[in-house]
Amino acid sequence: MQAHPVITIDGPAASGKSSVARLVAGRRGAIYVNTGNMYRAMTWAVLQSGVDATDAEAVRAAAAAVILDSPVAEGRTQVSVNGRVLGDDELNSDPVNKAVSLVARVPEVRERLVAAQRALACLGPLVMEGRDIGSVVFPDSPLKFYIDASEEVRAARRRAQGHTDQVAERDRLDSTRKTSPLVVPQGAVVIDNSRLTLDQAVEAVLSRLP
Repeated sequence: MQAHPVITIDGPAASGKSSVARLVAGRRGAIYVNTGNMYRAMTWAVLQSGVDATDAEAVRAAAAAVILDSPVAEGRTQVSVNGRVLGDDELNSDPVNKAVSLVARVPEVRERLVAAQRALACLGPLVMEGRDIGSVVFPDSPLKFYIDASEEVRAARRRAQGHTDQVAERDRLDSTRKTSPLVVPQGAVVIDNSRLTLDQAVEAVLSRLP
């Protein structure tokens, strides 16, 4: 049983879950955890080592040498690699966007980061978002949500952000990987965020919390 309550928010790429989770955490006085940034940081580190992200064995070996930490600042976790805190430009670069699903599908990477995510519950109440939070990381949490949106809307959001990765391909990789695939967690409240404003989506989550 986790030390503190965890609100889990899962969903596919560009569904809006990060923005929703960040604001819900602020409204609830909880720590916001973007687990995707942990995988992005690991991906950044793997790419920095010159490894081909399609080579799962090489990724496994490179990732094992990475020291990854999640210090808390201003109510949210940051992510550091070998003592260096990474910024948005590094975490959201196109090379990382294109490779993160490949790195995240390596079982040893997921097992290590899942353990790190569970350990964060000792810090206090959390709002944690990702792709397997309600299904794998905290499956017993009674506060589970799945933020979805149509593929067309999500692709348009990615383009508006200036990114060139393909959401359909990331969906395929995330949903078909053998370890912790993207699914709607059992018991999760599903919110279609295709046509909601950010405030409406946040209220849709808050209205369902005790």
